[in-house]
Amino acid sequence: MTKILVVDDEKITLKNLEHVLKKEGYEVTATQSGVEALKLIEKQPFDIILTDIKMEKVDGFEILRKCKTLYPDTEVIMITGYATVENAVEAMKEGAFYYISKPFKLEIIRKIVKEASEKVNLKKEVKQLREQLDFREKVNIITQNIKMLKLLEIARQISPTDCNVLITGESGTGKELFARYIHLNSLRKSGPFLAINCGAFTEELLSNELFGHEKGAFTGATTLKKGLIEMASSGTLFLDEITEMSPTMQAKFLRVIQEKEFLRLGGTQPISVDVRFIAATNRDIRDEVKKGKFREDLYYRLNVVNLEIPPLRERKDDIPLLVAYFLKKYSSIMKKEVFKISEEALNLLINYDYPGNIRELENIIERAVVICNSSQVEVEHLPDDLKELKIQVFVKKEGKFMTLEELEKEYIKWVLKEVGNKTVAAQILGIDRVSLWRKMKNYDLED
Repeated sequence: MTKILVVDDEKITLKNLEHVLKKEGYEVTATQSGVEALKLIEKQPFDIILTDIKMEKVDGFEILRKCKTLYPDTEVIMITGYATVENAVEAMKEGAFYYISKPFKLEIIRKIVKEASEKVNLKKEVKQLREQLDFREKVNIITQNIKMLKLLEIARQISPTDCNVLITGESGTGKELFARYIHLNSLRKSGPFLAINCGAFTEELLSNELFGHEKGAFTGATTLKKGLIEMASSGTLFLDEITEMSPTMQAKFLRVIQEKEFLRLGGTQPISVDVRFIAATNRDIRDEVKKGKFREDLYYRLNVVNLEIPPLRERKDDIPLLVAYFLKKYSSIMKKEVFKISEEALNLLINYDYPGNIRELENIIERAVVICNSSQVEVEHLPDDLKELKIQVFVKKEGKFMTLEELEKEYIKWVLKEVGNKTVAAQILGIDRVSLWRKMKNYDLED
């Protein structure tokens, strides 16, 4: 429903406009005071504002400027009993949708408001479509790993249920990506998805970001500020690093989950909200509960469903897919044609342990594309500290540890490939050429 604010200091005009617009099906708020109108605009956005120009203390032009500063997409219709060309020109320059002279016909008001409403709704639809497209681009979970595919299936199943979710895993594994995936597949997908890192703020700043404040709540609070909890209503709020919350903040947040309402800082009236909460942490949250650092009741409220994202070193089969994706992404961004990677460079990437997980792999590929001057990424384009790791790599095969024989075979095979000369290979291995020949025959490594 289109929300309209009507401002006119003439009581009869105000009542007539309010009655006509409500009859047309609009949600109408009416006031005779320009001062009161500014307060209403600060508290909430309106789709359309009809305002008289000549009013005491605060005139229509002040309302127009304030509205366009706070809500550029709101359409403002100016009404005046003192019509002049100068006023009309100024109104249009300031961004007014229309300029109407008194006395006016109610049919004209209906027509102009309808046109403004259609324009507002069209802008909303375009904005929503763009946001959905942008959002979908950000939710691209690339995997062929069995564990990850099972997690995605669970995420799909729980998405429409509206339950709270706790996502755990190391930094850089894609916890926020999973949160966005759940939101996109939920009944709230047309609502907002907002995210905050709880570890990035002090307790006071985090409280202000989450709950907001009333005008005058503290020195410098010159306007009302809505918090993320309020702004996420009808959508999803993702709280990353939830274990970084102080005990006081944990208690406040628990109340929001339980009561579905909260108070802004300096406020006296509870504000009801309809929000789905998805929390994440890279810590062992059960251990934090045992140590008394995280509230047990809050843990159970959040942990209705737990998704534990495996680190990249446990999903090596995804690395070639991710490498191809990041090559395409950064080649496009940098307008370069780097679309291949050598087998040797890819093997290095597959055998690396990635303490920074997918975020680290993405950084490595971005760097490689930057410095690569051909169509293929080679070992020389990888970071030096990564290249140094190629001498000693221990990898489980099919979940099993390698035997000494298997390890020796792989190492001999690798050295032979690196140097391309049996005599040099034997010297590196610390054995004579005959011993190398025997081992090659035993391991079926002969040319």
